[in-house]
Amino acid sequence: MSADPRLTLARPDLASRALEGLVPATAYADPTPMAVIAPGAGLYARADLAAERQSHLLFGEIFDVLETKAAFAWGQARRDGYVGYVETAALAAPPPEPTHRVAAIRTYAFAEPSIKSQAHGPYSLNALVAVEAREGRFAKVVGSGWIVEAHLSPIGRFETDPAAMAERFLGAPYLWGGRESLGLDCSGLVQQALMACGQACPRDTDQQQALGHEIQSSELTRGDLVFWNGHVAMMLDSARIIHANAHHMAVAIEPLAEAVARIAAGPTGHPTGYRRF
Repeated sequence: MSADPRLTLARPDLASRALEGLVPATAYADPTPMAVIAPGAGLYARADLAAERQSHLLFGEIFDVLETKAAFAWGQARRDGYVGYVETAALAAPPPEPTHRVAAIRTYAFAEPSIKSQAHGPYSLNALVAVEAREGRFAKVVGSGWIVEAHLSPIGRFETDPAAMAERFLGAPYLWGGRESLGLDCSGLVQQALMACGQACPRDTDQQQALGHEIQSSELTRGDLVFWNGHVAMMLDSARIIHANAHHMAVAIEPLAEAVARIAAGPTGHPTGYRRF
């Protein structure tokens, strides 16, 4: 079976040295770890902002760079393994190990420990930060600024209800390849909701369909996942779903039966599976 190109740091001309002997390439090299220093950065199919945005990296996430040319770096996102091109301006040498993650749906970093100072961001849920100082209600983040500490959660402390986390994105615009509240797609919504609860989650719908175990539609309850060909939704209870979708062009809540009927009338067809993790 051929390697999944989405998760394999390899091209015919260059591959990660860890793949030598496993994947054919003209040359092999060791990746250089870099960190995202922008509030977010697109991950593209080609070294071109006009190319398809395949995913999105959050502040503090590590991107293992194998090649840098002009304005783009080619590499692999360490958090979910996705391979693509990122603007080099969004990357820098990694800061200290993260101590916290952003726990608010989005937050700003301020130049000073004051809400009246210059703001930068927004930084999205699950962004990774290293706190280096505190003053009053603020925590100073390496490479960013002062964030209200109530918007941060220590690494290792997680939420417990993925469906509640998904609900916090309600109304966020639909964006193909997005992973943040400023814009996200169906699998991005599921991934962020699960990650906030400490559950590792791959990036794309077909990969997520391997999570947990298969159940029947009659067993669906809060937090379960419903899959179609290229689409995923999360149950809020036994009858309603929440999903980022191109019909509403937003994260929306609707009855599962209505979504199934509408989607079945188009090329996507009927659900392909139901999963519980």
